[in-house]
Amino acid sequence: MAIPQLGRLREDVLYGDVWKQPELNPRDRSLVTVALLAAQGRPDELQTHVKLAITNGVKPDELRGLAVQLAFYAGWPAGMALGKVALPLLEAKK
Repeated sequence: MAIPQLGRLREDVLYGDVWKQPELNPRDRSLVTVALLAAQGRPDELQTHVKLAITNGVKPDELRGLAVQLAFYAGWPAGMALGKVALPLLEAKK
C-alpha cells in the first residue's frame, strides 16, 4: 500500500471492526462486497474479494448466480466483470 495510514485503517477498522460486526456473517459480507465491487467496476479489488468470498464459504454456483443477477440489475458489464475475475478461480477449484 502506497499510504501506510490507509493500510492500517483497512486492517484495524475495516477488517478488524466492520467485518466482525455480528449483523452479517463473513460469507454474506463477501457476497455483498463482491456485488458492489463488480457493479462499480473495480476489478483489482474484485479479484481480492472473490478470493476472500471463496475462503468465506461462498460456493462456485453462488458466484455464477451472482454474476447473472448482476448482469440484469447492475448491467451486463458488471456481470461479465465478475465472470472474468471468478472463472479462473472457479476452474482452479475443480
